[in-house]
Amino acid sequence: MRLASLFSGGKDSVYATHLVLKRGHIVSYLVSMRPRRSDSWMFHTVNLHLVSLSAEAMGIPSIQAETRGEEEEEVEDLKEILGRLDVDGIVSGAIASNYQKSRIERICRELDLAPIMPLWGRDPVQLIEEIIESGMVVIITAVAALGFDESWLGRTLDHAALRDLVNLNRRYGVDICGEGGEMETLVLDAPFFRKRLKVLRTERRWEDNSGNLLVEAELVNKA
Repeated sequence: MRLASLFSGGKDSVYATHLVLKRGHIVSYLVSMRPRRSDSWMFHTVNLHLVSLSAEAMGIPSIQAETRGEEEEEVEDLKEILGRLDVDGIVSGAIASNYQKSRIERICRELDLAPIMPLWGRDPVQLIEEIIESGMVVIITAVAALGFDESWLGRTLDHAALRDLVNLNRRYGVDICGEGGEMETLVLDAPFFRKRLKVLRTERRWEDNSGNLLVEAELVNKA
């Protein structure tokens, strides 16, 4: 099938895209919505200025559009963009959010498209382990939950970080995959990338139990 992948440059959208490519599908477009609000119900919001670089690194065309980020209205904005594309289905990196899943499925019904969610229902620990073992280089760019501190910003998502996430889950109920908005990530490299993102500079913003890492990067050739 020819597919459009909902894309943020974070671990879930990158890995979901990778999995459908491995299954033999064609990902024709990476579709990124840019909310004007930081508290979007549907979409990743941190470092979206880098999605063009991520798309180029993957060798897939990028389509980007703005949305006001208001509940339900942003879903209609996404539907409008997807309705213009010549594709058979939509790829989503949703793991456990019924809010996202139900709305993507509704869009697919209305546009007669197939919803493809290769990460849905996966065990969180096993999924993160699989992402790490895949060779993806992932950094944490935002956290927003009790138990996190500023040291998480810019941290590489590796086995040590996974152990700490499991502990935060036990103590505070933090979602290990960050599905509830507790964590956002940025993929810098992966074995299936044609180029990699090189971080040039970062800026940390922190308040109470939440913060984000603004990243400036460039594409460089892989050794």
